[in-house]
Amino acid sequence: MSENKKIEKITGVKGMNDILPDDAPLWELFENTVQSVLKSYGFQQIRTPIVESTHLFARGLGEVTDIVEKEMYSFEDALNGDKLTLRPENTAGIVRAAVEHNLTYEGPKRVWYTGPMFRHEKPQRGRYRQFHQVGAEALGFSGPDIDAELIVMCQRLWDDLGLQNIRLELNSIGDAPERNQHRADLIAYFESHKELLDAEASRRLYSNPLRILDTKNPAMQAMVNSAPKLFDYLGEESKAHFEGIQKILRDNSIPFTINTRLVRGMDYYNRTVFEWVTDELGSQGTVCGGGRYDTLFSIFGGKATPACGFAMGVERLLELMKASGEAHNPAQCDVYLVHQGEQGRAQSFVLGERLRDAGLDVVLHCASAAGAGSFKSQMKKADASGAAYAAIIGDDEANGDTVTIKSMRDLDINNNQVNVPFSSAVDYLVDQMTGASETDACCDDPNHIHIHH
Repeated sequence: MSENKKIEKITGVKGMNDILPDDAPLWELFENTVQSVLKSYGFQQIRTPIVESTHLFARGLGEVTDIVEKEMYSFEDALNGDKLTLRPENTAGIVRAAVEHNLTYEGPKRVWYTGPMFRHEKPQRGRYRQFHQVGAEALGFSGPDIDAELIVMCQRLWDDLGLQNIRLELNSIGDAPERNQHRADLIAYFESHKELLDAEASRRLYSNPLRILDTKNPAMQAMVNSAPKLFDYLGEESKAHFEGIQKILRDNSIPFTINTRLVRGMDYYNRTVFEWVTDELGSQGTVCGGGRYDTLFSIFGGKATPACGFAMGVERLLELMKASGEAHNPAQCDVYLVHQGEQGRAQSFVLGERLRDAGLDVVLHCASAAGAGSFKSQMKKADASGAAYAAIIGDDEANGDTVTIKSMRDLDINNNQVNVPFSSAVDYLVDQMTGASETDACCDDPNHIHIHH
């Protein structure tokens, strides 16, 4: 290759974003909060593959849905010819796993998941080709109480994340016989107004007329508003179920609006459907959506099992957290190790391992392309790391078998460092950290001292 030939830089796939180290703390805050809330309601985590059989989504979501028709990343396995798809959502995969492994054999299950989903859409704010969701699925529960619990759980999560201006829209789309009668009348109504239908609505008229109700076309709004409402076709059981949800929400002071035009994009829903929406994200205003899907187990060849769930868009919620002023920049470490000379570097390595054994988070200054770094530049790195303390081992400390410990957050510059014997440095730092801060009671490892700065 010619030395003058410029090597082309490879960039990421459009609409599939890197999550850089500066972004990670906010993700971690979100994920930890989600896990805490879901655990408090008895949900257990489940992890399913990101690749599933294409047939799973065609059968479960509906072959005439936008997702299946236009948005899925599907391919043929070059080794055996299997038709596979990167998951565009995860409810179908959860139910597939539940049927395959008899997950509800011993009774109902509450499960939750998190991970990337994939849809081939035009990238824009809040809509990406690889995006992340957190979802919860309650499998085997039939009453309105579980529908309401999922909604109340979402409200608790918004509160714990400090999010406001998210409102709940609620509807019932009934059961299959009710929807079938409404569907016939809806098609007849739209046929009588064919001249007002746009191309997309005309395409959906006989395949998925319910989605026409969700149109954003201003020219169709008046006509759609006068269309037969599915809500008026609900039978006594569907109405009682919906009233039961509303009562629990009112008892728990959860405000909501009944939106009779609310439908979900997947075919598997029945009865309850809901969305949490905001006006702060432009056109991508839905941050969480879900509902009941009592027929999906049967569709996948399992025993008829009632179920309900939701999925929330992580990127959209992080946008709201940023807009609300949420800044989460925790320290990279508790202690930053600064050293000079070969002996100082060697002793810093030993001290670092001992501090980690004691449960502290430690960063050891290592040489970069620019060199080992002066004492001054290392102290700048220590300050930028957010560490509570710098442990310094220079020539004097190495020769005297001591460590200078400097408080990086003490404003009293005349009383912010001390020289201690090397053998006492770990005990001194642990005492200082635990004495000045609280121990994280949520940590799974009782020996790990995670400090709140």
